[in-house]
Amino acid sequence: MSPAPLEGTPHEGEIAIDACQLRAGVHVRLPIPWIEHQFMFSSFVIADEEQARLIAAMKLPRLFCDPSRCRVPPLPQREAAATTTTCANDDALRLAVIEAARTNARRERMRTVEELRDRLVKAEKLYRGAARTVSAALRTFASSPQAAVSELADVCAEATAALLADPDSAFMLIAEKGHDDGQAAHALSVMTLSLLLAKQARLPEEALRVLGMGALLHDIGKRSLNSSILRNAKRNRHEESIFQSHCRGGHDEAMRAGRLAKPILEIILHHHERSDGSGFPDRLKGPAIPAPARMVAIADRFDTLVNPLDPAQALSPSEALSVLWTKERNGFDGALLQLFIRAMGVYPPGSIVQLSDGRVGAVVGSAPAGKPLCPKVIVYAPDVPHREAVIADLATQDVVVIDRMLRLQDRSVDELDYLLPHRKVAWSCAAT
Repeated sequence: MSPAPLEGTPHEGEIAIDACQLRAGVHVRLPIPWIEHQFMFSSFVIADEEQARLIAAMKLPRLFCDPSRCRVPPLPQREAAATTTTCANDDALRLAVIEAARTNARRERMRTVEELRDRLVKAEKLYRGAARTVSAALRTFASSPQAAVSELADVCAEATAALLADPDSAFMLIAEKGHDDGQAAHALSVMTLSLLLAKQARLPEEALRVLGMGALLHDIGKRSLNSSILRNAKRNRHEESIFQSHCRGGHDEAMRAGRLAKPILEIILHHHERSDGSGFPDRLKGPAIPAPARMVAIADRFDTLVNPLDPAQALSPSEALSVLWTKERNGFDGALLQLFIRAMGVYPPGSIVQLSDGRVGAVVGSAPAGKPLCPKVIVYAPDVPHREAVIADLATQDVVVIDRMLRLQDRSVDELDYLLPHRKVAWSCAAT
């Protein structure tokens, strides 16, 4: 591969330096595209002398440094000149070092992406199997309630445990699941989100199982409603009244099934209540709404924002959290909403972001404790095969950060296919 043209113009605040002025703690920007070198970023603070030697071995005619980002200043020109022999390595050795580093970097990128893909494939297999089971159980609930409850309990106990073991993949699948999976997919997503919230709240295992069952059954009353009403986002007053009846209708149907715990019935009846009294069916307020129903209400609303009736109105996970907190906070339990946001993270997996170096990426891994703004991000690079895509761990460096969130509708099909390959993106340009 022939080298790309050098980017020879210093950015604002940068100075030109020689490779022999480099040392650990000095900021450097390599004036070639990141794909042409072995480092994760083109602009970074040198971590150790080995990195400085690798950069020197590249024999680039110019480098740039932002002194404000340096932990230590570059070596003075005089001192650097005295050590030029360390930069004059044999050409063959230098090229071998560079090629070996590139090969190792490429292998590491492939390994990381393959590992991510394996996790997603495993989670997706569990997700799809659980969705089929939930779909069948919901369809047969009226005729065979005990068998349906037993199947749903298995999903709650087994599939959810697997998804919770890898919450990043769970978030990704919820964010990418598309819009043709119907009520079963929604039920499964709401269950997963509710349990992640409950886990953040440190509820005991028995309470998790009850909450999961209630989340799976929360919309059971919709089975008896006409699909034209369910799919109509602009219902008139009469249609809205019919729609709201699904809460009490589902509650009564679940009551007839028997053997369901009281919290499960309360979730079905009250998951559309709002803390400010604006919900339905009973316009309960605040603490009058049972706590499990308050949890499911948050998960239900989040999933509706991410996967709405009109796909063109879909929000990214971060946008959905912002709506819940800034526009709809009065409708939900404030303490539980804060826990939900904490469980999801500042940048939930599935969010599309722009990095401070201008590149676009998708969050694919949650941020570590203590660094909530530093998740793992897969970087969009159309000239790099997806199997070799760079996954940047922002927690391991302090130069490139997330600059801002991006709207799904503003991104191209090619970008979303690359960054969120499981999402059905035919709709994504509809609003552009």
